[in-house]
Amino acid sequence: MEFVCCNLCGSNDSLLLYPSTIDPVNTIEDYSAFRCTSTGYGRHYAIVQCQQCGLVYANPRKNGMEVLEKYVKVEDPLYFEERQGRVITFGKHLRPLHYVTGPPNGRTLLDIGAHIGVFVEVANKAGWKAVGIEPSHWSVEIARQAGIELIEGTLVSSGLPDNYFDVVTLWDVIEHLSDPMTELKHVFRVLKPGGWVVIHTMNIESVFARLMGSKWPWLMEMHLYYFSARTLRCLLETIHFQWKISQPQGRYLRLGYLISRLKPFSYNLMTMLDKLIKTVHLDSMPVAINLGDLITVYAQKPL
Repeated sequence: MEFVCCNLCGSNDSLLLYPSTIDPVNTIEDYSAFRCTSTGYGRHYAIVQCQQCGLVYANPRKNGMEVLEKYVKVEDPLYFEERQGRVITFGKHLRPLHYVTGPPNGRTLLDIGAHIGVFVEVANKAGWKAVGIEPSHWSVEIARQAGIELIEGTLVSSGLPDNYFDVVTLWDVIEHLSDPMTELKHVFRVLKPGGWVVIHTMNIESVFARLMGSKWPWLMEMHLYYFSARTLRCLLETIHFQWKISQPQGRYLRLGYLISRLKPFSYNLMTMLDKLIKTVHLDSMPVAINLGDLITVYAQKPL
């Protein structure tokens, strides 16, 4: 475990928001907590808020190398099963992305934390020249078997050239990073002048997050940072990005998968519903979910 200073302003003056719910003595080495499909809601390190800039983050927590090792080794078969919901979601995400950043027309796009490469595939079909980067060996192999180009590793270790990409995307990634500031500095480096960074993450200052408090489901072990539009804008502008827009943006899930996500909250009821929807063959039906606590932000590297 390590104590960290605020990643945004460097202060070590923080206020405890939510005490740790992880037993430091009986903790078992469990990579499943780092799956995208983890149901470890409510299991998290101590969550604090910087008293200088307002950034919310986990502290203390596992050090960055330990966290990266878990992502390198993690496997997530359920994510593969839920692939169709991701295809629909990313297809919807492309519409505002094209509206803000311009049409693809063969422009270059890098997707960081691409997992099994669903967004890379969707983007290429839409006309981008897209590639992804992903630390999980299992995920990269799944993508490569499907003919999707992924780089195994991290942006820092990739050796990608400066001023190369037109757009860099981070879908549900920045909250997992041990050092978002350094990652976004590398994003700035690999973007062309006038290039765009697009970040999708949870919004801890949303109405739903405030109402849920300590019961907000995104308080999880794998989430190290909890941004708001305000703190994310401050981070981007510190790196000299030009902030453009932020907007709430939900996702699509298969009904069967959605019910599986709700089982930790009401196991008996959700088990009964699961059997019912399978009986009537509705488990694959896509369902739109938008509680206002997920946002997408757009920022641009100056010309």
